[in-house]
Amino acid sequence: MKKVLAIILGGGAGTRLYPLTKQRAKPAVPLAGKYRLIDIPVSNCINSEITNIYVLTQFNSASLNRHIARTYNFAGFTDGFVEVLAAQQTPENPNWFQGTADAVRQYLWLLSDWNVDQYLILSGDHLYRMDYRLFLKRHQETNADITLSVLPVDQQAASGFGLIQVDQNGQVVAFSEKPTGEELTRMRVDTTDFGLSAEQARQKPYMASMGIYIFNRQVLIDLLKQMPEATDFGKEIIPAAAKTGCVQTYLFNDYWEDIGTIASFYEANLALTHQPQPAFSFYDEDAPIYTRSRYLPPTKLLDCHVTESIIGEGCILKNCRIQHSVLGVRSRIESGCVIDNALVMGADFYEDFGERDYTHQNSEVPVGIGADSIVRRAIIDKNACIGRNVQIINKNRVEEAERESEGFYIRSGIIVVLKNAVIPDGTII
Repeated sequence: MKKVLAIILGGGAGTRLYPLTKQRAKPAVPLAGKYRLIDIPVSNCINSEITNIYVLTQFNSASLNRHIARTYNFAGFTDGFVEVLAAQQTPENPNWFQGTADAVRQYLWLLSDWNVDQYLILSGDHLYRMDYRLFLKRHQETNADITLSVLPVDQQAASGFGLIQVDQNGQVVAFSEKPTGEELTRMRVDTTDFGLSAEQARQKPYMASMGIYIFNRQVLIDLLKQMPEATDFGKEIIPAAAKTGCVQTYLFNDYWEDIGTIASFYEANLALTHQPQPAFSFYDEDAPIYTRSRYLPPTKLLDCHVTESIIGEGCILKNCRIQHSVLGVRSRIESGCVIDNALVMGADFYEDFGERDYTHQNSEVPVGIGADSIVRRAIIDKNACIGRNVQIINKNRVEEAERESEGFYIRSGIIVVLKNAVIPDGTII
């Protein structure tokens, strides 16, 4: 694994996750009360004994830089590193990243200096747990030039992926990026050939690329140089390589979620609260998910009713009801509140008593959820100040709305309160 260099693609502007990406890169979006999206692929790498990791990004990278610098410091123990490579203009290339392949190409001068055998290309916005050692073993056993990690998907999801077909040796013979109509029908496969049961194959008759690749070092370098106009791995590089080289597959038939939209992000977070066993668990001692150590005090609950929820460290909850929700670090929930099917990301700091004292001297709304407020089917971003007797319930059942001046958006019927937003007392959304 020391001969593998990991490259995590931070994605574009994250428009589908806006407004959560308004002030942060997509990989820096908070997850599960205490983590960031970037912690998933980085932790998978560390657990797979890969410790040389680059993260490529070009939008709002300050918070991502800060998180990585505070979290992943291998100094003194190993030569490993996790380092952000932000898009930059150079005399040779004055353009920003144009796509996944172009991002790697623009840093090829740096990546090609590494004495490695393979490049592992990952995405920064997926939730899953994978042992990349098994992925690499499959790549080496098949003598592949490129190996794609694939998973079976159903008819409804298929058009959102790059779909593949293979021959009897498991080699990719067709690749179609997000097909529709007749092309989608043509890409159906018998997934029992991949080891699925007949029932599983009936439910999931397509094999989709996860956007996770292993390239042999020289193969990647040659492809990017020979196809200077190609900007995307899925749309251009992989289909071209499948025609001339040995492109193999590695089946990953486990939990995997692309959390690139507000709806999928919301559902993936709340799914973590399911009992008795969520589809994805952070409680695996053999493959932990790492994140920044904050050294916060334990959470304090004062006469609260909490069901099927996750509560991060350092929270203070008073006489409230929390149901099927995720509360991030330093969350403050005052008495009389109801938090139902909500994701509250918490805060970056604590306010002292004077700042939280609701008197004539201090009319500012403090950070957290004020007394007697209701939050239902919503995402409350960090440091939001929700006043007293506020109802965030999507009263009119609006599907989409942009009310940035008022501190919130609505995406797929989910209210998203902006980071640092102030929602005055008595507001009804």
